[in-house]
Amino acid sequence: MSSQPLGRVLIIAGSDSGGGAGVQADIKTVTALGGYAATAITALTVQNTLGVTDVHAAPLAIVEAQARAVLDDIGADAIKTGMLGDAATVDLVARLIADAGAPAVVDPVMVAKGGASLLAADAVTAVRDQLVPRAALLTPNAPEAEALTGLSVATTDDLRRAGEALLARGAKAVLMKGGTWPAIVWSTC
Repeated sequence: MSSQPLGRVLIIAGSDSGGGAGVQADIKTVTALGGYAATAITALTVQNTLGVTDVHAAPLAIVEAQARAVLDDIGADAIKTGMLGDAATVDLVARLIADAGAPAVVDPVMVAKGGASLLAADAVTAVRDQLVPRAALLTPNAPEAEALTGLSVATTDDLRRAGEALLARGAKAVLMKGGTWPAIVWSTC
């Protein structure tokens, strides 16, 4: 029997100084569900309930070192992504997911609720091509689904079409969030 705790989740995402999103929110969720949360911080944000006023990306080598330190010692039963920032970080995270062999929950964070950009425009293609196919669960909101699929998402039927398009790109399941619609889950299982 393993001495490792059950429900080990490596969260690879940005830090929210206000505590309401990012790594801080993910840690709270994993802990509340009885899991063990470990992290690799991709960026520091200057953020509160009013919005994001600055972002400082962590050096790529540090992001990788954090993740590998956790994976080599603690391990991970799942990997949860959040704010990745740029295409190079997306590339790294795709490799980490492949190397870990753990299911990935991919949250393709692109824009903060207040409107601040959290993902470089050129990184959207990297998310679509490298992370969507590795997602055991993909959790885009409506604007993120639009960016990843090129489809308009204005109605529940649009959400369904976008979810189906994301499944066709390789995601195993999609939990669409946002708008005035209820959350909808699609799965290939």
